[in-house]
Amino acid sequence: MKFWGGFFTSAVLAVGLVEGKPLVKGLAGKHPLTLGQTGKVLVGELRCAACHEGISTEGMKAAPDLSEVGTRVSGDYLKRYLADPHGVHAGTTMPDVLGGLSAGEKSAVSESISDYLSSLKGEGEKAEVKLGDPKLGREVFHEVGCVACHGAGDAEEVASLGHVSGKYHLGELSKFLSDPLKVRPSGRMPNMNLSSVETAALEAYLGVKRKEVATKPTADQVKVGKANFEKFNCVACHEMGEAKAQEGPALGTMDFGKGCMTGKVADYDLDEGQKGAIQAYLEKPVTLSDADRVKVHLTQMNCISCHVRDDFGGLDEGMEAYFHTTEEGLGNEARIPPPLTLVGGKLKPEWMNKVLYDGLAIRPYMKTRMPQFGRVALEGLPELLAKVDVVPEVELAKPTREEGPMVKNGGHLLLGVDGLNCIACHNYNGKEGPGFKGLDLITTFQRLQPGWFYEFMKDPAAHRPGIIMPNYWPGGKAVQPDILGGDTHEQLRALWYQFSLGRSARDPKGLSSKPNRLVVTDRVRVYRGRSRIAGFRGIAVGFPGGMNYAFSAQNGALTGIWKGEYVTANWRSQGAGDFNPAERAVELAQDVGFLQLRDEEEAWPLSPVTSKEVPVNPDPLYPKDRGYAFKGYFFEKDGTPTLMYECGEVAILDRSVVEGDVLKRTFTLTSEKDGLLFFRALTGKVVEKPAGVFVNGKLKVGTGKAETLMRSFGDEGAKEILVKMPVKKGETTYTIDYELVR
Repeated sequence: MKFWGGFFTSAVLAVGLVEGKPLVKGLAGKHPLTLGQTGKVLVGELRCAACHEGISTEGMKAAPDLSEVGTRVSGDYLKRYLADPHGVHAGTTMPDVLGGLSAGEKSAVSESISDYLSSLKGEGEKAEVKLGDPKLGREVFHEVGCVACHGAGDAEEVASLGHVSGKYHLGELSKFLSDPLKVRPSGRMPNMNLSSVETAALEAYLGVKRKEVATKPTADQVKVGKANFEKFNCVACHEMGEAKAQEGPALGTMDFGKGCMTGKVADYDLDEGQKGAIQAYLEKPVTLSDADRVKVHLTQMNCISCHVRDDFGGLDEGMEAYFHTTEEGLGNEARIPPPLTLVGGKLKPEWMNKVLYDGLAIRPYMKTRMPQFGRVALEGLPELLAKVDVVPEVELAKPTREEGPMVKNGGHLLLGVDGLNCIACHNYNGKEGPGFKGLDLITTFQRLQPGWFYEFMKDPAAHRPGIIMPNYWPGGKAVQPDILGGDTHEQLRALWYQFSLGRSARDPKGLSSKPNRLVVTDRVRVYRGRSRIAGFRGIAVGFPGGMNYAFSAQNGALTGIWKGEYVTANWRSQGAGDFNPAERAVELAQDVGFLQLRDEEEAWPLSPVTSKEVPVNPDPLYPKDRGYAFKGYFFEKDGTPTLMYECGEVAILDRSVVEGDVLKRTFTLTSEKDGLLFFRALTGKVVEKPAGVFVNGKLKVGTGKAETLMRSFGDEGAKEILVKMPVKKGETTYTIDYELVR
């Protein structure tokens, strides 16, 4: 492996995949790290600090959770992998810890450990596996962004995944892909926000066909395997009960001519370039500046496979062909992930948290998805970016009462067809532009720091080379001299103020202001998108006859019910965009709907609220940290959706139907063990009626025979109704009725 000016050559990727060297994908492309910094990344990815005292654990990758590995992975695969990890999984960072054994000894030990690991299974019966469509899987693989780390081509050509077909039991790869962070919390395999249909399709595309063989290791075999698991120090990386890891030589006493560097203890199959980088770092650990920490973090997490930052990163040659958009006319900016140069000075902290932690996306035309790496992987990165990426502050003062009409009218005029005609390429305030459908301009004030906005608008191409957006202030001089006196600063200030108005902003001239009313006919209708009543991952469901409800997929809560017309939507024809109920709705709490409380006294955690005083979300992982995860939905023949989500280890199917004037909501809870969930059915000034009925203003909720708790909540005599839902091993069903009070 050669180094040119501190950069790995592009040949590294091929070497890592073909010859089986431990592959750290971020180091295989245009990264910015020095030799010592490269060694630091390798030391973290190979988990050297797990055995050797004195090595920094900063950024060290967590090993996979093996507590239920027998449920997921084939025992035959485990045996082969333990005997020859680099031969079975090219590029793995797992060392061969059995390399010093004879062939016969290695076979016996690998078999015993695989017996032990195969015995580690979850409780309960496995659900019936729904086979996926391999053609759809190939499409998903090449469109959502998998190719950035795994390469492109047919399944058998994707070298880094060649082992997968023989590894997983049928249905388990699909389950893993729905929430990779559960098994691999380090985020090196991120959550791609895949639906159950997509995960099943990917499993089929990657050739997983193995059905679990009903063989069970004996207690003696498991005992021997467990002893070998500890003897060969697997517990140094994979925690197993109270087993203690063996410590290797401390940093100060290491002999680089022995041990792991030679492959005689734990063989990582390192090439000479990797050995040199590791030795350089261990002999003289680097001191990282904040800017260096950002570079290391982005390289370690392989953000630079998709994103350019400064003079490093970006798509490998030939990869651009797999990044698609529905708005080809907007050019590469509509399909290639945006650059990360100065991103900490570009995005407001609250918005950055939403992107990194909540999966917020504002480019619906871009088919590639932003991965969700999780809290462990991203810890400290948003704060570092904000600290390092300093953009000069610009004062775009809110107009005084006297200035207000002039500034407001100026911004409104600039956006329309008689001004700069921004709406020719952009949506605005949830409505489609008459031409291209670029990102919604009304989000500008929410997303961007004023200093970055100011400089970008004066020279877009300097920030996004190749962007088709014209420069309306070349050299700082306005091309539209008749608005606000042609004053560049005042025009940009007026646009900023216009964006700050949010939903109350007037539509620019040339943009249709007619509400797009969606109608329910003889089938149930579903529309998804942002909504005041259901958050930025809202789902609206309308039934023939006029009953409608809104659901927050972000937090897992039914948030509104109304009767009459369905919704007004701001993007036409497809189920993705802003929506609002077409009638006045009865609103419910948007906090998480289900919880596993410690006891009946524990307070229900509320969804964080931001304001001018608290502009940054103090709890960006609020739903995830409370055990909630949305898993998508599927449809009945009449269009009725069944929502799928989880509360901890309990899988929930949530299906609502209409019977007369009642919305009947049925929960099917599936668990591998007995437990107890609490469901928050209603809040506010609640009055209890007979037979498990509770009334709050214009809504009546029936809980049937389930046990309920009425607790004080908030101020002014408000109450909350919690339904206790004991969960049995297997399936348990509960029904809640909702009826509007006339």
